[in-house]
Amino acid sequence: MRFGRNVVAWVVVGALAVLLMSVMLKGTQRQEMKQSEFWRYANNGQIKSLLIKSDRVEGELVANVPGREKDAQGKFFMPVNFEADRTFMERWEKAVAEHPSMEWSVAQAPGILEQYGLTIILWGGVFALMWFFFFRKLGQAGGGAGFLGNFGRSRHRVLTKEHTNITFKDVAGIDEAKDEVAEIIEFLRNPRRFQRLGGRIPRGVLLVGEPGCGKTLLAKAIAGEAEVPFFSISGSDFVEMFVGVGASRVRDLFRSAKESSPCIIFLDEIDAVGRKRGAGFNGGGHDEREQTLNAILVEMDGFDTNDQVIVIAATNRMDVLDPALTRPGRFDRQINVPLPDIKGRLEILGIYAAKVKCSPTVDLQRLARGTPMFSGADLAAMINEAAIAATMENKESIEQADLEEARDKVRWGRARKSRAIDEREKEMTAYHEAGHALAQMILPDADPLHKVSIIPRGQSGGSTFSLPEKDRYMYTRKWCEAYIRVCMAGRIAEEIFCGDIDSGASADISQATEVVREMIMEWGMSDKLAFVRYAPSPMRQAMLDLAGKEYSEKTAEQIDNEIRQIMETAYQDTRLLIEKNRDKVQAIAQALLRYETLDVGDVEKIVRGEPLDKTSVNELLDKERAKNAAAVPPKTPGIGVEHSPGTGAIPATGA
Repeated sequence: MRFGRNVVAWVVVGALAVLLMSVMLKGTQRQEMKQSEFWRYANNGQIKSLLIKSDRVEGELVANVPGREKDAQGKFFMPVNFEADRTFMERWEKAVAEHPSMEWSVAQAPGILEQYGLTIILWGGVFALMWFFFFRKLGQAGGGAGFLGNFGRSRHRVLTKEHTNITFKDVAGIDEAKDEVAEIIEFLRNPRRFQRLGGRIPRGVLLVGEPGCGKTLLAKAIAGEAEVPFFSISGSDFVEMFVGVGASRVRDLFRSAKESSPCIIFLDEIDAVGRKRGAGFNGGGHDEREQTLNAILVEMDGFDTNDQVIVIAATNRMDVLDPALTRPGRFDRQINVPLPDIKGRLEILGIYAAKVKCSPTVDLQRLARGTPMFSGADLAAMINEAAIAATMENKESIEQADLEEARDKVRWGRARKSRAIDEREKEMTAYHEAGHALAQMILPDADPLHKVSIIPRGQSGGSTFSLPEKDRYMYTRKWCEAYIRVCMAGRIAEEIFCGDIDSGASADISQATEVVREMIMEWGMSDKLAFVRYAPSPMRQAMLDLAGKEYSEKTAEQIDNEIRQIMETAYQDTRLLIEKNRDKVQAIAQALLRYETLDVGDVEKIVRGEPLDKTSVNELLDKERAKNAAAVPPKTPGIGVEHSPGTGAIPATGA
């Protein structure tokens, strides 16, 4: 509503400005005339009327004056210095005596109010409106800060029960976190229950978790369950170009919250202002972020036992927060909001699937199993993408295929089916993905195969998708070794069957090297380097330590040799695996060239030597061409327009 009033105000200001300019430019609507031209018209009696002023004359010519066609009205003005030209009036009176039809008069000298009154009124109206709608708004801040005082006001958003409308029914997959905040809700509902025994509820709760896990949603659900106001603000909203603004906004926020208690203050992305103090390179100068953090610490210390204000903050960078912020008495309770497990993903999918129209054949259990490491935001985006795809295909409901494609799109990117691919490149991609698929099928410790495709998706020319049987929270050495061999199988298959290698394996090389490096430097899985951690600690990285590595050059050489040794051993083992199953790799590659996408059932049939009962891509294209040809109307005699039967056919996917 406030925005609408401001728009109307600025429209009024604009209209007044236009009116003012029209008044000021009113005099310029007349065309200036030279004296020689003026006397020619006067001697010929072609001046209709004339007004003589103190320093100029203004007049109007009679209609149809030759040479004045461009001036439709014939109005003019001419500057005259009457003191220097004393014969002007004599010449004009003589011309009027010869042509009595020319009317004329002498203007009286106007007063100051009459001359500038309208201009003063208009300008005064413009400045009055500007002061009322701009300077007065900025000057409403307290503390005598003048029109800049509003910068010190908090920019928080207040949500009441009617606006929030979010409860624990809308939150799934984080049951432990919901249990931990249950006592906070009880405190906000019934504070006297805790005061009876002298207990003090935690003043601050810090929600820690990966992006998209539901930290903000959980905070809103707490406010919805407790039925109290919800003050929401981001950490970046405290920082402004003016010194001291952040601290002023903190004080204003907490003052407003105490006036509305019981309530919840939610500070999103608190790491924007809560980073460790003294770690920067400000050279001892003023740091606005540190002043804001100090203000938060002081305000949280100022809470009384009876203050029914709970501060909830969210971050995904717990390691960079200042220790004074997380000590008891401030944010003395840290609640981990993890990625949902398979049970949690099923519950989240059920919540979002209930909001759209799904087919009865949709298997949410299979979808939950096939989305490991997906956050709640990823699952919501997946359901939404599936709904959009089903709508574009004019389906009555969302089908399982739509959800599968939406999952792949969210995780790996959109399939680029219209991309034109060289036949040689397509063949190398087919053998590359066939190597991945076979290794994933045969190696017992690798994740089960889901499907394999040579359709480009995102930055990749083809993809091999796995379907883990369970969520993996720890990595065994056997799984790591199997993963490395699966990454290598694609490059080795290219080399064996195509006699060449390309840059398509860059992502595989990067992933395999990263896993080997983690095995040696983080997880202690090297027999030669023993039970020692060589990776830099997060604390040193956060402090930008420039002192160098924590181990000697000789140890660094041993690490490099161990990485190379593990990679070479895995490469040789994978090469033997591909050589031993040449016929199976070749059969999978040929099937990929024919069908472009194979699921795990198709690959299992190929490995067993059974034929596939599927329609190939070329057969689908032939049917489409025949369908389009049948829909083409017969030629009209005499027109001579030809129509190719193949026009309008769908291009070959992946070609």
